[in-house]
Amino acid sequence: MSKTMRSIDEQRQEISQDISGKNMIAHCSSFNVGVGGGVETYLAALYQQRLHGVSEQPLKSLVNINQSKFKLLHIHSQDLLLQLKGECPAVFTVHNHSPYCPSGTKYLGNQQVICQRNFSYLGCAWGKIIDGCGSRRPNKVIHEFNTTERVIKFLETSQVTIIANSEYVRKQLIKHGSSPEQTVTLRFGIILPQIITAPLSLDIHKNQRILFVGRIVPDKGLEWLLNTLVHTDSQIKLDIAGDGWDRPRLERLANKLGLSQRIVWHGWCNTDKLNHLYQQSFALVFPSVWPEPAGLVTLEAYARYRPVIASQVGGIPEHLRDGETGILVPANDTQKLANAITDLASNYEKSRSMGEQGHTLLMQEFTIAEHVKKLQKIYARTIQNFHG
Repeated sequence: MSKTMRSIDEQRQEISQDISGKNMIAHCSSFNVGVGGGVETYLAALYQQRLHGVSEQPLKSLVNINQSKFKLLHIHSQDLLLQLKGECPAVFTVHNHSPYCPSGTKYLGNQQVICQRNFSYLGCAWGKIIDGCGSRRPNKVIHEFNTTERVIKFLETSQVTIIANSEYVRKQLIKHGSSPEQTVTLRFGIILPQIITAPLSLDIHKNQRILFVGRIVPDKGLEWLLNTLVHTDSQIKLDIAGDGWDRPRLERLANKLGLSQRIVWHGWCNTDKLNHLYQQSFALVFPSVWPEPAGLVTLEAYARYRPVIASQVGGIPEHLRDGETGILVPANDTQKLANAITDLASNYEKSRSMGEQGHTLLMQEFTIAEHVKKLQKIYARTIQNFHG
């Protein structure tokens, strides 16, 4: 049978066997590179750097692989973390809350508050049944609980270097038993857009358009933004770039609030369309109500010289300097969000200045090149500690 006729699993196994005999670094992930959300985008950015000594193919499984042959394994998903045998140096990047939260959200949907509990079977069962925290399907719940318990125990006892994508996530990991010495914070970086965007112009500011980018699900806070838009000047328009299962309900809400003429629902947008929407806006609004582990959309706005109005939850404040690169507001505070939007809508110089400062911050701290420099230092320390 020709190679083109073989199954994807067989081809992946061949790739794994091909690189397992080489003394190199390999990324290990169940996520698809470049397809989907923040993790996939981050992995694609790493591979585009074409780092010397790093495999060009991610490993989808570590089962039946001689792990001792690798210089280092960089784990990105917890299912592969549990396949580590301790035969070589390893780092584990925590992209979300899943290692210590069965639902992966740290958010109680029914109460609309951030969960403050540590993982426990009783507490998390209460969260599932009463607080609306994630799936209630018995088989899925049991799997999530068992996996979370195993991951927490693994991280408590292993010598893996744990990389948190924000200080907020690092504190959650330590709170759940991870060693402070082995747990480091490394904030992500992004690839700069190929299309050069100029700082905010007065003509664009006069368009009075704000932008929301993200999945249309309750945790992302779009309902809060719609309820807030009513309390802003009627000249302010909202572009929504994204889609999700909650869109029909929120479209009905927008119509009920009399906002249908002030909102454009663009659905999922390709890079060119998204660039255009950024360029036509005077600010990005990032109204998540769940504790975002990091939030790359802030950096994407900075790359296009746009200030960010964001909720003060999770790791978001670590990318936003309040009053300098944007404005932070308490989650679900309609009046303060309305005030922030009105403030930037009525002050061109402030909006432009914040966008420029955001771009400067991005170039200093949050490019993928800067991120990789810091990541390579973590690799070197991990390798040295493992063999030392």
